[in-house]
Amino acid sequence: MVFSSPVFVFLFLPLVYLINLVLPSKYSNVFLLFASLLFYAWGEPIYVFLMVFSGFVNYRLALKMDRHGRFHKNLLILSIIFNIGMLAVFKYSDFLILGINSVFNTAIPTLNLPLPIGISFYTFQTLSYVFDVYRGETPVQKNFLSLLLYITFFPQLIAGPIVKYHDVSLQIQSRVVDLSQTTLGLRRFVYGLAKKVLIANAMALIADTIYALPNTQISTLVAWTASIAYALQIYFDFSGYSDMAIGMGWMFGFHFKENFNYPYIATSMQDFWRRWHISLSSWFRLYVYIPLGGNQKGKNRAMLNRILVFFLTGLWHGAAWTFVVWGLYHGLFLLLEQSFLHVEKWPRFIRRIYTLLVVVVGFVIFRSENFTQALVMIRSLFLFSSSSPIAFGEWMVLMTPFTFFMFAVAFFASTPIIRSTRLSNSRLFEYASYGFALVLWGLCLLNLASTTYNPFIYFRF
Repeated sequence: MVFSSPVFVFLFLPLVYLINLVLPSKYSNVFLLFASLLFYAWGEPIYVFLMVFSGFVNYRLALKMDRHGRFHKNLLILSIIFNIGMLAVFKYSDFLILGINSVFNTAIPTLNLPLPIGISFYTFQTLSYVFDVYRGETPVQKNFLSLLLYITFFPQLIAGPIVKYHDVSLQIQSRVVDLSQTTLGLRRFVYGLAKKVLIANAMALIADTIYALPNTQISTLVAWTASIAYALQIYFDFSGYSDMAIGMGWMFGFHFKENFNYPYIATSMQDFWRRWHISLSSWFRLYVYIPLGGNQKGKNRAMLNRILVFFLTGLWHGAAWTFVVWGLYHGLFLLLEQSFLHVEKWPRFIRRIYTLLVVVVGFVIFRSENFTQALVMIRSLFLFSSSSPIAFGEWMVLMTPFTFFMFAVAFFASTPIIRSTRLSNSRLFEYASYGFALVLWGLCLLNLASTTYNPFIYFRF
């Protein structure tokens, strides 16, 4: 089950919302927990027990930490080992086995374990709770069902944003559901659904078709088309999911922090990571970079800490060397900006072009199936080569007037042009935004009725 499926849109979400609305508030947490477990079990009938087990282990460890003094480091280390170990077994075991086989010329069989949906997200959320209790930043949660609701809450369970426990701990205990928040939430949900269904899916068809071509057919025109399409796809796919999660959170009285802030207008790579997947970058800063010493132990140590953080950022995205290199690539440019480039002195327009270029090339590495494909695509971006008749034919089939229109819409929607105008603060604009959401809703329904192509990129993480 995904947010863009008709079953979810027409049945699950309305039913859960209405039941939660009429239930006495003291039963809300139990009901939302039941609905969240049902939502996850719909797609993962076995791994739902793994998620509950993970929550229970961390619940018990945090209780012991609280009883024996919150600074009991051994319990914190035990929780880290358990959570990272669980992630390693299900997400990275085959990656490690293949690496060992390659280095030592062994033939250890791979486990081929199915990857639990959203395991990276709920593992990081659980760790944030343990860290918060250890640091004394939040009281320990003595009600297991309340903690489990935080871990499993269905709007952000599968693909984020990563919600830190201290941001929602009070809302778990007490929150308000009203008409104003519901309408705002519905509008935000529809905007996110439109990002995913109307824009990301259109870009995905282009990127997937071109990336499926043989490397010998990749020309400069084809490579740039695929690279830009994928950069737009991943942004509207993931930011659309985040918008839907934030909107649904409002409908149920929860307020999640923003996860994207127009990253494609960034003026440096550092600025880009302040705007892209904010919940992940802030998680690594709070729970990895700062505990390692941040920039408080000298320049060389700070550089090492940054590289480690971006190595882990890449690895978090998937068990493949392309993800690791993508993370290190971003870390390298952050270090270059800090040490040599001094981009803050460049003209703003040049800074934005530079940032977009670095980001688009990075996503080529991220999207490619292997390094050979990545190198072919990057080489084609910068060394001109003409299209083969087959590749140009594919390009012509893809680049219809509608495709050009969707590219224009995507470029426009990835900038805050409308929000930056005075009109955006008027009451007329507020009313028009709801009318626009209604139009988008109708377009999304037509799209959902006519296609089943709705893959979310971040579900596999």
